[in-house]
Amino acid sequence: MIQPKIKWRRYNTPQGICINEKCENVIKKYLIPNYINQVQLIFSSPPFPLNRAKKYGNLVGEEYKNWLCDVGRSLLPLLSINGSIVIEIGNAWNPGEPTFSTLPMETLLEFKNRCGLHLCQEFIYYNPARLPGPIQWVNKERVRVKDSFTRLWWMSKTPNPYASNKDVLEEYSKQMHKLFESGKYNSGKRPSEHNISNTAFSKNNGGAIPSNVIIAANTDSNNQYLKKCKEKGIDIHPARMPMAIPEFFIKMLTREAEIVLDCFAGSNTTGACAERLNRNWISIEADKEFYIGSKYRFD
Repeated sequence: MIQPKIKWRRYNTPQGICINEKCENVIKKYLIPNYINQVQLIFSSPPFPLNRAKKYGNLVGEEYKNWLCDVGRSLLPLLSINGSIVIEIGNAWNPGEPTFSTLPMETLLEFKNRCGLHLCQEFIYYNPARLPGPIQWVNKERVRVKDSFTRLWWMSKTPNPYASNKDVLEEYSKQMHKLFESGKYNSGKRPSEHNISNTAFSKNNGGAIPSNVIIAANTDSNNQYLKKCKEKGIDIHPARMPMAIPEFFIKMLTREAEIVLDCFAGSNTTGACAERLNRNWISIEADKEFYIGSKYRFD
């Protein structure tokens, strides 16, 4: 990777660089001069648009929406012509009442429209192990059920960005393996008006095409990152993303040696995943403690 001329805190790996600085500064002074049209995937989970501020530095309300859209527009020149942007924005509740805030959905739509992007597909990250919340309405009042998913929007400059679902195939079910062995299938017309031929499911393609619901329980409590942060007394990031989420999109939307960018790295799950998959990567994290802790993602 090209090294910044400015003396920001940073660390390097064989395939990436992580910079401790506000993303707006890094985009303007480092990325734009060096990486125009070279980033294949921008993958990030910005601070959530909550209606009250949290420790990890989120803005709130309309201010959040405007800020994120401005960041998005500044990133567009970096993206290759067939590259992709994947953004996760977490859910929020309106303060003082058991009603869901529409601000996250409004922000995603505003981001797409203001940046002039195409929405390729919406994905759901479902965490079955997520703790019940909000506590007031789910645990105490018992008037709501727990909130256990967030949205990820896959967007691009073009309706046809690079993508291959062959790189994210899932293991076939036992029933599908039995079907291959028997060669028999209930073919014919379905109520949906799909007409299934005798050979429609006879070919083994190496795996099943996944759905747009990604199930990943963030329950790992003994990995290297957590252990080292505890040993060193470093703050553990409160909203860590499971490795399975960036892994899915990096595999599907990039090829080896292409560049993956995360502007809100947190504990740098994206960089660690890109390194493991032999992609080049650039990560940016404004919080010093989270930046220091993210080093422990790497040996």
